[in-house]
Amino acid sequence: MEISDDVDAQISQAFSNVDLALRDAGVKDGFKQVFSIKSYHVGPMDETVFASMKKNMAHWLPSHKPIWTQLGVAALGLPAMKVEIDIVAIDGLRE
Repeated sequence: MEISDDVDAQISQAFSNVDLALRDAGVKDGFKQVFSIKSYHVGPMDETVFASMKKNMAHWLPSHKPIWTQLGVAALGLPAMKVEIDIVAIDGLRE
């Protein structure tokens, strides 16, 4: 697996991965059901990181704003990783 060096590309890919996971889990309304986002970042949390997160949240969550916690960490699962996104969603449509 090749991981881009570009933090914006990694953040965009992370959101895409979350979308895939939500769909695979059968969450009918996907990101509309997300109520909490935690993003973990290696390296500086500068304007590039913040702007990319805001851009992706506006794209994937255009109709609501879940709780967002942004954390700086020393390392993630692979040395090249600069971001990891953890979400919590409720699929209220299941019985």
